[in-house]
Amino acid sequence: MMAVPKEQIRIPPKEVYTYADYAALPEGAPYQLIGGRLVMTPAPSAHHQLVSIRLVERLLPFNALRRLGTILYAPVDVYLAETETYQPDIIFISNERRNILEATRVNGAPDLVIEILSPYTAYYDLRVKSRVYARHGVREYWVVDPMERSVELYAAREGRFELVSRVEEEGTVASIVLEGFAVEARELFVDLP
Repeated sequence: MMAVPKEQIRIPPKEVYTYADYAALPEGAPYQLIGGRLVMTPAPSAHHQLVSIRLVERLLPFNALRRLGTILYAPVDVYLAETETYQPDIIFISNERRNILEATRVNGAPDLVIEILSPYTAYYDLRVKSRVYARHGVREYWVVDPMERSVELYAAREGRFELVSRVEEEGTVASIVLEGFAVEARELFVDLP
């Protein structure tokens, strides 16, 4: 899918944008709907892509052996509310909740969301989106930071996220939702330019 250049996208000014406004954007438009605002999210960096690929390369075979659910990666729309539609880097949806998968979007909170930070999206991933994910029922949230070479794992507790583990450069992060799945930090960040 080719990204549509921002200058070719005509967005009428509004106080609050909704999913209908978001869905009317051309396919490949580099936006997410965050708090009723259409927020431009530039293409990910090479570091971001390398880390994403390394995570997906580990997740797919793990899940294929166990058939626990569905793993998707960006860009895929995750609709959480009329003013909140995100494109997380990686998501997992358990078989029990497969009904939230629709032809054009994920309609509800995935069980697991992994966001890989970039300078353009870090504020939203760490502040705004994490709160919305927690409120809407994401059970586990990973924040992967290629610059710090760190991984933080948060678990949902009463509508909020609680930090369960954090590793930097070395150490293992073990999923709660995907029991038995673990990642060594050094494997994610090795040889980053």
